[in-house]
Amino acid sequence: MKNFYLKPKFFSVMKNYSAQQFTKDLVAGVIVAIIALPLSIALALASGVEPACGIYTAIAAGFCVSLFGGSRIQIAGPTAAFASIVAGIVATQGMDGLFIATILAGVLLILMGVFRFGSLIKFIPHTITTGFTSGIALTILIGQIKDFLGLTYADGVKPIETIEKIEANIEFIGTFSWQALVVGAVSLAILIFYPKIEKRIPPSLIAVLVGALMVAFLPGFEEGVYTIRDLYTIPSGLPHVDFAGMDFSFEKISAVLPDALTIAVLAAIESLLSCVVADGMVNSRHNSNAELVGQGIGNIASVLFGGIPATGAIARTAANAKNGGRTPVAGMVHAVVLLLVLLFLMPYAGLIPMPTIAAILFMVAYNMCEWKKFVRIVKTAPKSDILILIVTFVLTVVFDLVVAIAVGMVLTALLFMKRMSDETSVNGWKYIDPDHDTDSVDLRAVPKDVRVYEISGPLFFGAADKIPAIILKDYTRCLILRMRAVPSLDSTALNALEALHATCKKQNVRLILSHVNEQPLQAMKKAGFYDAVGEENFCEHIDDALQRAQNVTSDRT
Repeated sequence: MKNFYLKPKFFSVMKNYSAQQFTKDLVAGVIVAIIALPLSIALALASGVEPACGIYTAIAAGFCVSLFGGSRIQIAGPTAAFASIVAGIVATQGMDGLFIATILAGVLLILMGVFRFGSLIKFIPHTITTGFTSGIALTILIGQIKDFLGLTYADGVKPIETIEKIEANIEFIGTFSWQALVVGAVSLAILIFYPKIEKRIPPSLIAVLVGALMVAFLPGFEEGVYTIRDLYTIPSGLPHVDFAGMDFSFEKISAVLPDALTIAVLAAIESLLSCVVADGMVNSRHNSNAELVGQGIGNIASVLFGGIPATGAIARTAANAKNGGRTPVAGMVHAVVLLLVLLFLMPYAGLIPMPTIAAILFMVAYNMCEWKKFVRIVKTAPKSDILILIVTFVLTVVFDLVVAIAVGMVLTALLFMKRMSDETSVNGWKYIDPDHDTDSVDLRAVPKDVRVYEISGPLFFGAADKIPAIILKDYTRCLILRMRAVPSLDSTALNALEALHATCKKQNVRLILSHVNEQPLQAMKKAGFYDAVGEENFCEHIDDALQRAQNVTSDRT
């Protein structure tokens, strides 16, 4: 297993593991569990599932990703990135649809790791990840306005899309509860200002305790503020998943397959981004393919344990690093602590006020949106990047992540091809009278019946139309293509060169190529173009090509 490319980081770091490091990992794991507890509940509610599902996810996925993943300190669990996606799946396909989609996503993630797709994530542009991350943050914020203001929707009103939620909030603004707003505002103030006073205790835990005490003891607040137990059933003990009641039909699997792909892609992106951040914190290097396999196992374990999709959580991973966690043991300790909470303290979670949950998610959305990065891109990036950023952002909010990423990638590809096409040029040499006075020492003597064109940039289908722009005069006897600045050639551009060669033969013009690089040369040989033009007409240097042209014209004379 020494050189196995999917080897989990856990087995690498345990060789030199010490009691001192275990103490550090234990402390870090307990602290991360305290941070993860209210966040997991809040993110489960934002995802449209029971609050305990968030705890189930943090336990199962957190333990499995630490055990099988490729990072030293990655903490996995429910994250804000999945909230709107999970809510949409549950609303349209039910919990059995979410179960099937997550299982399929887990399998896809494992296959991505097995086939070494970890490095391919780098091809998703920064503008797309920033755009959809900011879009998800806005959808979370809008989705929590109802609970923050204590709004009550009419029976049957269950908005799913972000625009529907905005319309519902406007329609039912008259049901506003001032008590809920007070609890939410106090909780939000604690989340914002408490870290500036005390950094050892998670502010979310303080906000939860203060919010629960306000509802319990302030007059009129118990009637004016919903708590978790008012809206949800709080289970105790281990979860029970009813597999018998699930629909595993082919139609159901086909219906959730796009959702599974979305979960897998997003889990891969978020997890590997989190790994990169973690590497910088502890001076380590993650194994991207092992991490994908770990995330796949973690997601499968999560839904089998009654949870929802999971991925690497950057904030919890950072907290792990800052508190001394340096091995996967810290993540496993965090999962065990949450399991103990589930078994013995879960009923007390019902006392948490919904406005406090909303305030926690407001902060999650704010930290997630990275608005400074968004603004910097708008101010400094090329117009094409700004277009991709804004389109991805808007589509994430108005439609969903699948549409946003798909359109963003297509736009990125098209604009990249346009940019590369603009970089490709085909320019003819300027002919100067021999008697013209010039200080240049680089000028070559080129006969009038020889034309030289300099090609620069990649020759691909987006730039192939520039080849027909090469002009042959009536008196032209030799055409030299100087290709020293052409790094690559595709079949479309090669077809254009073949058409040019055919035109040259028709007009009795000899085609000569100078300094053809390795990839274009191999493509030409494979397609038969090299033999058609003739080996003698491929020259290593422009001076050799000019000499070849002179020999050809002399022979014809």
